[in-house]
Formats: sequence, structure tokens, C-alpha cells
Amino acid sequence: MKRQITAILMISMTSLYAIQAKAQKIENAGKHIVPVCVYKGDTIPALQIRNIYVYPEWKFKNNKERIRYNRLVRDVKKTLPIAKLVKQTIIETYELLQTLPNEQEKEKHLKAVEKGLKNQYMPMMRKMTFSQGKLLIKLIDRECDESTYGIIKAFMGPFKAGFYQAFAAMFGASLKKEYDPEGVDKMTERIIILVENGQL
Repeated sequence: MKRQITAILMISMTSLYAIQAKAQKIENAGKHIVPVCVYKGDTIPALQIRNIYVYPEWKFKNNKERIRYNRLVRDVKKTLPIAKLVKQTIIETYELLQTLPNEQEKEKHLKAVEKGLKNQYMPMMRKMTFSQGKLLIKLIDRECDESTYGIIKAFMGPFKAGFYQAFAAMFGASLKKEYDPEGVDKMTERIIILVENGQL
């Protein structure tokens, strides 16, 4: 008899819990949980609102300059995500290298990373235009605060850096190109800020 009463009580409690949970779910439907902060003893919602950048309208001298600008927007949208991926890969590779026990293991890992990068990015690179390739070199410098040449030299040594630099020079490019947001790359910087902020 006691077992039956216990079983009935357990079933009742479970049912009651399920009903309360369902009621809570219905009550909370359509509500959003937001971060809060305490201000002068009062708890209030604290939302981070993104910056909105407002620039004066760019004055184009002619239609040719407008077309150049539109191409640059297209190229930034295509190459900026790759530059950010390169930065992430460099950070992850550097952190992992610090955990490896000796130079042999580090060399082995770098070769595997180089192979993986070639397999992943070569098909993408082949679809790029010459101007997109040159822009990517500059955007890597922007994201990593180091030229592509400097990155290759740091991870793979001066010989490989020199080889890739010579290869790029054959096509009139340079892996040593630096990003200049206040000078020649002023328009590019403005486009990047607007793209990153979802305004373009």
C-alpha cells in the first residue's frame, strides 16, 4: 500500500513539474535574455550597440573612378575574409608550436600546415584576379601587422621567403608591400570599416 501511494505521489509530482515547465515555457515565449548591469543600485539591461560610421559622400571625378571604387568594394569583400583566416591560422600555428617538444616536431608541423594551406587556398587563389592578389598581400599586412614576406620568413625561413618573393616579383607583385591606411590605402580602409560594420 505504501509503495502504491509513493508511486502515485511520484507520478503526481512529475506531472506537476512538467505542467509548470510547460507553463514557464509559454510564459517566456517571445522574451529575450539580455545582459544586465547594476547602475546606482538598480539592475538594468546593458546592450552593446555597434558603432555607425558616417563618412562624407565620396566625390568621383568621372565614371572610370566610380567603376574603380566598385571593383575595390568587390575585391575587399572577397579578400578580407581570407586575410582574417590567415591571421587566425598564424595565431593557432604559433600557439601549437609552443607546445611541441623539439625543432624536428616543429618543422614537421610547419610542413603539414604549408601543405594544408596550399590544398585549402590554392583553388581559391587561382580564381583571384591580379588586383585581388595584390590587395590580399596588403590586407594580410593590415590584419597581422606584419608583411606576408615577414610571416613566411618567421615560420619557414629566409630561403622560402625569398623564393616566394621572387615568384611574386615575376608577376609584378611584392610580398613586402605594407598597408598604408592614411595614405595610398585610405579608400580601402574606409571600405573595410564599412564592410566589417555591415554598412556596405
